[in-house]
This record gives sequence, C-alpha cells and structure tokens, in this order.
Amino acid sequence: MSAVQSDLPRRTAEMARIVHGEPTVALTAEVVVGLAVSLVSGCDAAGVSLVRKGRVTTVASSHDWCAAGDRWQYEEGEGPCLEAMERHEFLIESTDLRAEVRWPRWTPRVVDELGVRSMLSYRLFTSTSLVGALNLYSLTPDAFTTEDHAEGLILAGQGALALSSSEKIENLQLAMDRRTTIGQAQGLLMERFDLDSQQAFDVLVRLSRDSNSKLFDVAQSIVSTRRLPAQPVPRGS
Repeated sequence: MSAVQSDLPRRTAEMARIVHGEPTVALTAEVVVGLAVSLVSGCDAAGVSLVRKGRVTTVASSHDWCAAGDRWQYEEGEGPCLEAMERHEFLIESTDLRAEVRWPRWTPRVVDELGVRSMLSYRLFTSTSLVGALNLYSLTPDAFTTEDHAEGLILAGQGALALSSSEKIENLQLAMDRRTTIGQAQGLLMERFDLDSQQAFDVLVRLSRDSNSKLFDVAQSIVSTRRLPAQPVPRGS
C-alpha cells in the first residue's frame, strides 16, 4: 500500500478542510489548482474547467500556458479534459503526448507550442451533476506516479463538492441580491406614485413586458438611474 493510500483518511480530511473554506467558485478553484501543483509531484501546472450553461470555461489556472492548453481543447473540441467529461471517466491520462493519437488537432499544438508531455484530467462531479474537470499538466513524459493518481483523485473529489457548494452559495446570494433590487424598485414606485406593494410590482411586470426586458433588468435600471415612468398607474387611494 502506498503512503498516500495508507494515509487516505487524514489526507481527505485535510483537503476537505482547505478547499471548503472559500465562499466563491473562483476562490475555491484557485485553492484547488494551488493544491494540485503543491501536492501532486509530477504536476507543473493545473487548471479547473467548469461547465456553465452548457459551455466549458477555465475558471482558474496556475499558469498562463496551462490556461492556453485548456482553451485550445475547447476551440478544437477535443482533448483529455473534454473526454473525461464526455466519457464519464474518473481519470483520463496521457503518459506521452508526443506519441498520443486520440486528439490529433489539440496534441501537436500543446506539445510543440507549450512543451507539455504528459497529462491527467479528472472528471469533477457530484451525485447529481457534472461540475467540470481538473487538468494537471507536466512538461515531463510519464511524470505521474501511482501516488500522484491517488492524490489527484482525493483532490478532485473534494474539489468537486466544494465547487458545487460554492456555486450554490453564489446563486443564492445572486437571488437574494435580485430580490433586494426588485424590492427597492417597488419602494421607489410606491413613494413616487402612492402605490401599494402589489400595484408597484404590477407596474414592474408591465414595464418588463412592454420593453421586452427581464423584470430584474427593469428594476435595476430604476434603482440605478432613479428615473421612473411618468405615470405608470392611477395613484393609490
């Protein structure tokens, strides 16, 4: 049994404590890539790719050249990151990209322009959703050991849960902020036109419909500009 495997409970607990400590997706992803470079001996650079609204984007990378390697996968529509997500594999590995045949457009580019020689891509997922992928790059062929594989797997598992949790917190905060903005717009309409809360909300709905805009966008415009419609509804009694 390897050192990592024998110390699995402690390592998992340590990583969980570190990666679950950040409040946003961006900060969580930065912690994950930092840990990857620090803890996985064969890793020279790391990036986190997330799936958002059907698109894959890199939200954190340890180096600019690593971000370029990720971006070229999205542009070419192939590579270990995309394959890990599409094939539902825990891990996609290439021990020598110079001899790699699976990704004929992407591979020559990262080898010739970036000097990347081996790579690990871990699928980031929870029990209910695909989160993205953790991509580990090395400038050395056959760089990743069995211990590296195990270390990366622990980090990917904890990272996926932390990223999913951070995204839920961000979405909740966004929803709260939007409700606050709509409430502020209602308050302005109520004060200006002597309306009750429901009448003010109905005005926002009508303005949204008439302008073919989202209700939040209408409310945000009213709050930020303090410019109100001349006479939206009859004044309240």
